[in-house]
Amino acid sequence: MDVHRRPIKHQSHHRLVKSQSAGELLKPHNQPKASDALPLPLYLTNGLFFTMFFSVMYFLLHRWREKIRNSVPLHVVTLSELAALVSLVASVIYLLGFFGIDFVQSIIRPSPDSWEIEDDNSEQLMIDDDKPVKPCGQALLPHIMPTAEVAEIPIEKKIPPPTVENMSEEDEEIVKMVVAGSVPSYALESKLGDSKRAAAVRREALQRITGKSLSGLPLEGFDYDSILGQCCEMPVGYIQIPVGIAGPLLLNGAEFSVPMATTEGCLVASTNRGCKAIYVSGGATCMLLRDGMTRAPVVRFGSAKRAAELKQFLEDPLNFDTLAVMFNKSSRFGRLQSIRCAIAGKNLYIRFCCSTGDAMGMNMVSKGVQNVLDFLQSDFPDMDVMGISGNYCSDKKPAAVNWIEGRGKSVVCEAVIKEEVVVKVLKTSVAALVELNMLKNLTGSAMAGALGGFNAHASNIVSAVFLATGQDPAQNVESSHCITMMEPVNGGKDLHVSVTMPSIEVGTVGGGTQLASQAACLNLLGVKGASKEEPGSNSRVLATIVAGSVLAGELSLMSAIAAGQLVKSHMKYNRSTRDISKLASS
Repeated sequence: MDVHRRPIKHQSHHRLVKSQSAGELLKPHNQPKASDALPLPLYLTNGLFFTMFFSVMYFLLHRWREKIRNSVPLHVVTLSELAALVSLVASVIYLLGFFGIDFVQSIIRPSPDSWEIEDDNSEQLMIDDDKPVKPCGQALLPHIMPTAEVAEIPIEKKIPPPTVENMSEEDEEIVKMVVAGSVPSYALESKLGDSKRAAAVRREALQRITGKSLSGLPLEGFDYDSILGQCCEMPVGYIQIPVGIAGPLLLNGAEFSVPMATTEGCLVASTNRGCKAIYVSGGATCMLLRDGMTRAPVVRFGSAKRAAELKQFLEDPLNFDTLAVMFNKSSRFGRLQSIRCAIAGKNLYIRFCCSTGDAMGMNMVSKGVQNVLDFLQSDFPDMDVMGISGNYCSDKKPAAVNWIEGRGKSVVCEAVIKEEVVVKVLKTSVAALVELNMLKNLTGSAMAGALGGFNAHASNIVSAVFLATGQDPAQNVESSHCITMMEPVNGGKDLHVSVTMPSIEVGTVGGGTQLASQAACLNLLGVKGASKEEPGSNSRVLATIVAGSVLAGELSLMSAIAAGQLVKSHMKYNRSTRDISKLASS
């Protein structure tokens, strides 16, 4: 065997170790290497033992089969069989010694010792033990000896070009400190006193740390002060999402041009077609059914009896006014509407519902809930508040409680689409739409076990309007709960279509609504900020606009499916027409 491993003196600065005499890197030999087992070249020795192994195995198996057929004991062996057994053992020992030890040691490497591969000239190849061990997949690969002189090349992380041109020396020093970890990235705004400068420094430091470029992410043209401490932490740029306009949407006698922020082709065009069908048919009507944001803390007692006693206290109408006074102290807009409780053993889930004016209201209702919990602690000192939110609210999750009882704004929107409009604008028929709606939105969703998903694509429109107007996009989950209904009216000639959405969670103040782009979209709809005449009316109008847009989107998509136009339209509008081959070669 020509491969030996033994501990040698550790060297930490070189991956390839020079020879002891001339200081040259390991070189290949022109002469074939000799084997330690036989005075033959290594490849001939390997071939000989491979041939011996398979030959004697075949011979022994053949002999044992004959003995079994003739009822001869297997332990009775002839001289030829004995020689075959000896040859088998010898070949197995050689093959295990040559291949097995290399395989095991390539996976399990001794940590304190390095490897040395020694040839006839005592030249060495050593791997430092301070380098990370290869992953298992790489360890299984054979160790290939270098075939030519290799210069020692240090591996350096490629740093992408800076995004900010002409960065000052002071900022360059700060970038280096962030990379080194002496200055935390999250503290740049407070240390520098300039939000945009902090974003630029953080961005450059991130590129150097990761070795990845952010050149496609814009930095300039954004007001970073507007998001400081309220919208997004540690910014390094902003995302560009195109905004399209669908409409006009004729809703409750008023016209709205609906902004939709999306990267999906056909969505704005499809919603726009639905708006046209509604407009020429006389418009849509939307009614607000309920308006109340919820928060449900979970509290624990020592027994289920005590939890039941608090439930009875909270749901007693005689105590409601007292609880409402404590709740309403948190805000001049927040007003407690109801309290509903659910028990799970000795745990009590208390669902508070309140009006929140023009704000979406999550923070407002949370403050009111905390006031009530503090008040209850005096009468129920054994109450242990486990969490201000116990998921019985339920926020940002599909839940039957929102589908049944509602959360935020509960609305229903309807329209009657004339037969000629269905034929000329929507390119289908009333009967086809009614049948498809029953099979797809109702029966199909029921077969899937849908929760609030009895619609074609309500979340598509909700998400696009939410992004354009600064709403919390995560609340698209419950805000997209919708059931779409279609039925023939006026003797079967016209189509009555409606969407019922029990939990649209929107606001026109707070959060992302104050950003310039989102505020511009709200201003386009005429619902920017808080209503001075009637608090809460702007957010309620926005909820009706969302529902009206969903109605238009449902009508258009269902018509496209009924007419067999869905794939064709997406192939036309949702695919890039740019020549990718030219882009790749440029």
